[in-house]
Amino acid sequence: MTDQPDPSTPPSQPGRPGATVPAERAEAARVALHAVREEVGKAVVGQDQAVSGLIVALLARGHILLEGVPGVAKTLLVRALAAALSIETKRVQFTPDLMPGDVTGSMVYDSGRGEFEFRPGPVFTNLLLADEINRTPPKTQSALLEAMEERQVTVDGVSRPLPGPFLVAATQNPVEYEGTYPLPEAQLDRFLMKVTLPLPPRDDELQVLERHATGFDPRDLAAAGVRAAATPEDLAAATAAVREVQISPEVIGYVVDLARATREAPSLQLGVSPRGATALMGTSRAWAWLSGRDFVTPDDVKALARATLTHRVSLRPEAELEGVTSDSVLESVLASVPVPR
Repeated sequence: MTDQPDPSTPPSQPGRPGATVPAERAEAARVALHAVREEVGKAVVGQDQAVSGLIVALLARGHILLEGVPGVAKTLLVRALAAALSIETKRVQFTPDLMPGDVTGSMVYDSGRGEFEFRPGPVFTNLLLADEINRTPPKTQSALLEAMEERQVTVDGVSRPLPGPFLVAATQNPVEYEGTYPLPEAQLDRFLMKVTLPLPPRDDELQVLERHATGFDPRDLAAAGVRAAATPEDLAAATAAVREVQISPEVIGYVVDLARATREAPSLQLGVSPRGATALMGTSRAWAWLSGRDFVTPDDVKALARATLTHRVSLRPEAELEGVTSDSVLESVLASVPVPR
């Protein structure tokens, strides 16, 4: 999300054909979501790309993986977003001994009634913070697959729907850290986006320390001034408006060509699947809407390509030994695929 779409492009116009969300309501929702960014900034310094990624994931009804070393405010970022959106959030600390039922819930015997009853797990919420997801074995990681894909949980043969909106915001430490397990490919592919949170530049780190020196408490977001700037109704209106964003056949073809080019890249043993191409189209539409337009441009696609596709490709072992990275391969693909005019 480093390439910003052209802000001079005119926003969507009222009364567009086929619109189901009134233009005034959609604009009010967009203003509210931009205010959410400002509220999150009261608790988290910098990390604008991660904030944008979380909002895009919500609008596109997907999930997001946040990667970074300990201490770069991954958890604080998610908590601040939930507070600014006025939605329920729950946190699961993933550990090596965590069991699938600790996430999804399980059947518990009620001695008073003499029968088993379902006790829902923390996945039954709007925003699930799966903290350090790669510190638990793949069996427990896989407990989230059904919830992320089908937005339901099946226990004891009964499927139970999850509340809406529903977003899994998972954090992980870099895979080379001790005590981590690599996420299975099927799990990675369920994440709409992956955003890396870097260590802050000096000016941002100074601001962080200055806030703490004046009494900032990351456990007390209300005291930090974080308020609810949007409602679940705003989010629902925004999500509906994103579905109305138009994407031309030429831009759809551009998305497909990017995905196919990764499958032919010699450094990759696994390219982007059709699910990945669909994800890129969805994130591009959300980004276009946030930018005030009702149509997708190739710049929108390029802006979201790295965050949407990097985690969906796999390098050949020999390419890794040569120092090739997934990011560098995607850069080459973006540079080589012709952009529609």
